[in-house]
Amino acid sequence: MLGKTTEYAIRALVYVYIQNQESKRPGFREIAKKINSPEQFTAKVLQNLVRNKLVSSIKGRGGGFYFDQASKPLILYEVICIIESENFFHKCVFGLTQCDCENPCPLHKDFSPVRELFFKLVKEVTIQSLAHNINERNAILTRS
Repeated sequence: MLGKTTEYAIRALVYVYIQNQESKRPGFREIAKKINSPEQFTAKVLQNLVRNKLVSSIKGRGGGFYFDQASKPLILYEVICIIESENFFHKCVFGLTQCDCENPCPLHKDFSPVRELFFKLVKEVTIQSLAHNINERNAILTRS
């Protein structure tokens, strides 16, 4: 459902948060390696996240990426809206430009409940909760 850019953005944010908890600020090369993402693509994704104030960065020796407000929850909805746009949650799964209850695509009726559950999920799940799941060894960020 999510584009590669959004997947990498979420994984990068989770990794940065985990490293920040250990008082570390990872650089884009480290992040790319740890989330199995191409370096230059990861750099561009991270630049976008910094530009949109989801994460901050410091250049130079001892620099890297960090959360300004580590205690403020960052919900997945915010990340998805920045990377994909808010229209992502209203797009037709079948690819039609006009799809609604009055003019439904062949999948509209079956997909609407899935879309609603996904929307509810991304409004509740945070980068911090995903990091917590990884720290508790209930989930993984990437395969080794």
